[in-house]
Amino acid sequence: MTDTTPLASLGWAPDFLRQLTLDELSTLSPCRISAVHRARLEALGATGPLSLSPAPGLCTAEIAVGDWALYDGTRLVRLLERRATLARRAAGTGAARQLIAANVDTLFLTTSCNADFNPARIERYLALARASGVTPVIVLTKADESPEPEAWQARAEAVDRRVAVVALDARAPGERLADWARAGQTVALLGSSGVGKTTLANALTGEAQATAPIRADDAKGRHTTTGRHLRALVSGGWLIDTPGMRELRLSGAEAGIAATFDDLDTLARACRFHDCTHQTEPGCAVQGAIAAGAVDPARLLRWQKLQREDRINSETLAETHARDRAFDRMKRGVLREKSRLRGE
Repeated sequence: MTDTTPLASLGWAPDFLRQLTLDELSTLSPCRISAVHRARLEALGATGPLSLSPAPGLCTAEIAVGDWALYDGTRLVRLLERRATLARRAAGTGAARQLIAANVDTLFLTTSCNADFNPARIERYLALARASGVTPVIVLTKADESPEPEAWQARAEAVDRRVAVVALDARAPGERLADWARAGQTVALLGSSGVGKTTLANALTGEAQATAPIRADDAKGRHTTTGRHLRALVSGGWLIDTPGMRELRLSGAEAGIAATFDDLDTLARACRFHDCTHQTEPGCAVQGAIAAGAVDPARLLRWQKLQREDRINSETLAETHARDRAFDRMKRGVLREKSRLRGE
């Protein structure tokens, strides 16, 4: 990257400019966050790379790689409203969301032509992308190692016919992904460890991050990307690489799940009962479609699983505690009733 970088090439757009006041236009400068550390931030501005401290009261956990912000020379003053936010439910028992990336245009859902391929995981990624307002593209790596790459492509296309699928050799993607990675555009890689994300990122950026081998029995790998960074693409765009995620818990993704399973969502609206569980109720349009062979029953189970997960993960901590207390009261009531019946 040169010492000076035009803001437009970083992804600066009119909707960010409109958020600035006249005073901010004259006293502050825009920058884009390229890395987030515990107590400082790396960013890119019109003058080149920056090292900034966050404003008092602004925690770095609230800042995502890809964010646009205003700075006064040495300090980040405020964040600008995001076009898109990729986030997941944070690990642990709390209700917090963990930021993954911000202002992403396209999400490359990366899986491989081997045992890693998992339709349920792809559907989860699709729901996340759509809930975030990001265009999803399924990228099949290791097509060069498969004797039947066309069969893997067909399997990926069958997950969702509306989503582009690109099968490639991660070491030499050529121009296969260029339409989504031009100047001013931002892409993010999302996928489990061992699918070749780092190899693909190296090829797209011309850099050389270390990679690690995968286990032969299940195609799993170790994390080689340990943080998120905004990296320049050879094609002129920008890449936000993400560590391999053992767990991607959806939160606030109801609209994304509905869009990913829109066939089932539409059928559910035609059920006789508005609270139909799609099990044994009469007049269930979903079960009718399953009986007719139009819907895979496994797809129904995956849809319902994501709905339950998102509903629970979207609860506030107070709602979670209230639900747990209600469940405990129910259990105590059942035990008391059993004791009464036994004459204890």
